[in-house]
Amino acid sequence: MKKVFVKSYGCQMNVYDAERMADALAAKGYVEARTAEDADLVILNTCHIREKAAEKVYSELGRLREMKKERATEGRQTQVVVAGCVAQAEGGEIVRRAPVVDLVVGPQSYHRLPELLAEASARPGVVDTEFPAEEKFDHLPAPAREKIRARGVSAFLTVQEGCDKFCTFCVVPYTRGAEVSRPVAKILAEAERLAGAGVREITVIGQNVNAYHGEGPDGRDWTLGMLLERLAEVPGLARLRYTTSHPRDMDETLIAAHRDLPALMPYLHLPVQAGSDAILAAMNRRHTGDEYRRIIDAVRKARPDIALSSDFIVGFPGESDADFEATMRLVADIGFASAYSFKYSPRPGTPAAEMEGQVPEPVKAERLARLQAALDEDRRAFNAATVGRTVDVLIERPGRHAGQLAGKSPYLQAVQLETEGLTVGDIVPVEIVGTAPNSLFGRLAAGPPEERASAA
Repeated sequence: MKKVFVKSYGCQMNVYDAERMADALAAKGYVEARTAEDADLVILNTCHIREKAAEKVYSELGRLREMKKERATEGRQTQVVVAGCVAQAEGGEIVRRAPVVDLVVGPQSYHRLPELLAEASARPGVVDTEFPAEEKFDHLPAPAREKIRARGVSAFLTVQEGCDKFCTFCVVPYTRGAEVSRPVAKILAEAERLAGAGVREITVIGQNVNAYHGEGPDGRDWTLGMLLERLAEVPGLARLRYTTSHPRDMDETLIAAHRDLPALMPYLHLPVQAGSDAILAAMNRRHTGDEYRRIIDAVRKARPDIALSSDFIVGFPGESDADFEATMRLVADIGFASAYSFKYSPRPGTPAAEMEGQVPEPVKAERLARLQAALDEDRRAFNAATVGRTVDVLIERPGRHAGQLAGKSPYLQAVQLETEGLTVGDIVPVEIVGTAPNSLFGRLAAGPPEERASAA
């Protein structure tokens, strides 16, 4: 048997794509290796969102070049593939700069991996970064039941790809293409396979997931809220989540789903990026700070106990001290249970990279430190407020110590507890008794979890 090792960078979409690549190759006799050194095929599934993403890939390729050369002296052949968004953005430049690469394949073409690898065996340096007309999901084999079980009781499920928003800082529309939504029937079939193999929680994902508009069984385009309502009926599925969303697409059906679906967890990741209307306009976000606040008010009215998460960029071109203070006010007004925050860094080919008013690095660093201090304080306060409460915890795996189990709260908090008689996949009431920087500690509770009203 040949062995494949997939190293995946970045977002949840890449985690899902990496699993589907492994599924496509399993049909051709490949088994998954634990390390690159043990693999006949190494795939770097790349992300272009983070700073210097391409350079990090080239650095990794330098290491793989030496490994491939050493294996060749032992009579062992190795193929190296670069996939994902850096592959889409860089294309043939990757092969030119790193001849160790046998194949470059974009995120819309990985369903063709087996045939592309065969082509690359005869002629290394194959590049496929087209946006094919056919839907790749139609050509991907379903994973074996045992493979699904091995991946755990929580799973990602892609329902939408691409983005039409064209935020001026973002490369996604160029690397993932226009917004495309999968039909409801195909999503349900995949969800039923996952649940049938023991998956208890599904996170539906997309670059702009709440722009979902897939064809429903009635021939109409369904919204994400309508899709979640149908997914909540899948036997065995106990929990639903979704990410990542755009404020412009938080429609009434999705807000109603937070109110009406017990399976939809009370957690919303809704990136705002900035609090200043001037900066939001320069980013082409197409919403204002007050519009974002009103959306949050509507969601909280529908689901009072919801936990909020967001993304922030500081130091966007033209950001003044007053613009940054507007972001700090928004953080203070809303209160986030968690958040991701970054200094702006130019992405080649995006409009923002050519804008005037680039903010000096020391200023960006100082602003980011202030913002992260405020966000960390909110996160600690949210976690501390959980102590003494009883919440449902999905047991996901054994803990790091003997007798310990690790799971997730409805609010996406990691929870550690010591108990016996439970198995992975159980959902149990847990009293939270303490906090740590990255997790909560709990003990099995005697009674049921708190009602939604008391939590609010």
